[in-house]
Amino acid sequence: MQPADPNLPPAPGAQDGAGSQRAADAAGGAEHGRHGAAVGHSIGTGARATGRGIRRAASATGRFGRYTAHQARKAADAQGADQSGLNRLIEVAAANAAGDAAVAIALAGTVFFSGATSGARGPVALFLFLTMLPFAIVAPLIGPFLDRFSNGRRWAIGTTFALRAFLCWVLAGAIANNSAWLYPAALGVLVSSKAYGAAKAAAVPRLLPTEITLVKANSRVALAGLVGVAISAPLAGLASLAGPEWDLRYAFLVFVVGTVLAIRLPARVDSNAGETKVTHTKQGKGTKRRRGVPQAVAFALRVNCGPRWLSGFLTMYLAFLLRAEPIPGWEHRTTMLIGVVIGAAGLGNALGIVLASLARKIKPAVTVVGALAADVAVAVVAALFYSLPALVLLGVAAGLTQYLARVSLDSTIQTDVPAHAHASAFARADTTLQFAWVLGGFVGIAMPWWPRFGLGAAAAVLLAWAVFTVVLPRVTRGREATPGVPV
Repeated sequence: MQPADPNLPPAPGAQDGAGSQRAADAAGGAEHGRHGAAVGHSIGTGARATGRGIRRAASATGRFGRYTAHQARKAADAQGADQSGLNRLIEVAAANAAGDAAVAIALAGTVFFSGATSGARGPVALFLFLTMLPFAIVAPLIGPFLDRFSNGRRWAIGTTFALRAFLCWVLAGAIANNSAWLYPAALGVLVSSKAYGAAKAAAVPRLLPTEITLVKANSRVALAGLVGVAISAPLAGLASLAGPEWDLRYAFLVFVVGTVLAIRLPARVDSNAGETKVTHTKQGKGTKRRRGVPQAVAFALRVNCGPRWLSGFLTMYLAFLLRAEPIPGWEHRTTMLIGVVIGAAGLGNALGIVLASLARKIKPAVTVVGALAADVAVAVVAALFYSLPALVLLGVAAGLTQYLARVSLDSTIQTDVPAHAHASAFARADTTLQFAWVLGGFVGIAMPWWPRFGLGAAAAVLLAWAVFTVVLPRVTRGREATPGVPV
């Protein structure tokens, strides 16, 4: 075969083949162009649809946010709260809870709280000890200090916000630079938070509307805190994605806003109109009997120690038990199992806040006793029928009864303790209840991991405490009131 001469024109068949190839290429190019145009049009349409969806979602979120804010404002102003100024204290409570939630999220992953989630009992016991430090400082030192400046409650509350704002900024730098100021700044934030609680509780009676009770007023303030956490926690979580220091800077902004809101509280918060000073005299020969803690307050505080002890016990005991001896079927989902029980306790606490805020009338003395009795009954049920439903019921009941008992104690203190000693009374009550919680936690980490034995022991402790605080005093008073019966 002779090679083709390049100078000769192509053969007709070859020309037709080349033309066909060029035609095919042209057709393919056109088709590719049409396909690319179609894809581009589809992408553009999808992008426009996505943009419209985002705009609609943002608009719906905005409407929901405005509706929620409107409803929250309406609830805060209801039943004379706008006239008395309680609505402003409700705003302060929401800012406080929002800032504290951001701080808790920021510190959750740091070394300061690493012992709380450790599997070893020693670090957890150390964590329990550390939780007492803020209360040990507030009760003997800051509580009496706040009482001495009862004419400046607004500034006292504002100072607790301003101090936390400053410490959050310092703490952010300490975490970013691994500074030695981490622990002192974190402790200062916790102490300031507890001081705010005492100062806020002392301010509630000054702003109480005539239409509602102290129990309902305290519940509204607590409900505002729950709303503040619900709004702030997602924002704090987003800020923490850039690092815990940015979460603390977000908390700094929240506490700055809280400082302004606190200073703008009504002037009647600082009023001592109608308050009387009570002098305490020591009991002795020729002297009057010393006036101690009012009987109703002492009774409510003692009974409150039962639900509080159970909360600490369950927190630590179930954290170990459900990891070591999980419920059958949950062996590989222990974290989720613990989350379900914790969520049940949170739900119970939220139900307590809502129930107390909606109830027309709550008798504190009856409520605290009912809360303790309910804890005994549910602990017995959980020990006898140990299962996930029983633990969920126990968590809901523990959260519910703890809040109802505590809000009843708060109203009792606000009613029976002289106004000039409110801050000290609340600080000491908080310290006592925290000690009960820590004691329950120590028992929980020392208890063997036998679920029915551990929960049965908790029920027995609560029953013994109910007999000691409720039954025996009634029997003693009955004997004293009956002539001829020796005591």
